[in-house]
Amino acid sequence: MENREIIIDLLGSDLGPGEMLEGARMVLESFPGISLALAGPRALIEAAGLPEGRYRILEADSTVTNLDNPVEAFYRKEPVSVFIALEEASRCDGVLGVISAGNTGALFAGAIRYLLEDRTARPCMAAILPTTEGGFTCLVDTGASIDCGPAQLVEFAHRGSDFMRRLYKIDSPRVGLLSNGAEPTKGNKLVKEAHALLAKDEGINFIGNIEGNKTLSGLCDVLVCEGFAGNQVLKNSEGMAVNLITEIVKYGKTHGVPAAKEIVGYLMSRFDFASLGAGIMLGTRKLVLKNRGSCRRDAVRNAARILVNLADNKSLYESVN
Repeated sequence: MENREIIIDLLGSDLGPGEMLEGARMVLESFPGISLALAGPRALIEAAGLPEGRYRILEADSTVTNLDNPVEAFYRKEPVSVFIALEEASRCDGVLGVISAGNTGALFAGAIRYLLEDRTARPCMAAILPTTEGGFTCLVDTGASIDCGPAQLVEFAHRGSDFMRRLYKIDSPRVGLLSNGAEPTKGNKLVKEAHALLAKDEGINFIGNIEGNKTLSGLCDVLVCEGFAGNQVLKNSEGMAVNLITEIVKYGKTHGVPAAKEIVGYLMSRFDFASLGAGIMLGTRKLVLKNRGSCRRDAVRNAARILVNLADNKSLYESVN
């Protein structure tokens, strides 16, 4: 039987390697046909009591902090877990992908060195957002490329479209361009130039500009923007969801609304951004998934689900709905 393996970088998480290890345990419990390669301290991994024969150790005791320069860290003499994980992924055919909650800059530096698909273009970061229609939208880029040219946004559109075809089985993903107005004349210089290029590209199902208040509406399957705007969309959407749920909880407690608990449970299941999985690096030979630093163990498992479903050529809908 073909060996299928996921590599998990245990270091760099805000909650410590223990939470990542528990996430690894959940992956092994959820996916019997998957084995793991765990990049981190040998003693810690061996003490975790994971099922024997289901994992191997990529020994590393060092990580890249938010205070470190990612490029300088790449040339350290001590073994850095994220770089060891990415290098191993580049060498092993059976690896489905890499999961890390560590430094984003280090993850990109390592991916460019070991896994870049096209040396003429840098990878980008995408996120899967839940929509009010019950589906999902791929937001790209979410912070990896702050200063983009219009041609780069077209590149993001192609990568996002390809990913949604693979993960959600959408034949012709609808692509929207984030702007401050729906009209083609709206937007800054970058958006206007990108709009013209996207409209001419026959390989993209471009539906036009999407305003910020429509990002979770389900109007498009791929929402394209440069990284600064994308990061704000991601964080603002999550912040609004958290604030809304908090206010419903407070109102329910104050006014004794019986249905409040049920409503909150539904909203938390639909708009739990942390549990959706991870940021997804597009443009690499193996998928690299970036969990947020504060991710819980279930987010590690859900990131693994994306890798497994892609390998099995299944839609993510089959495991979330």
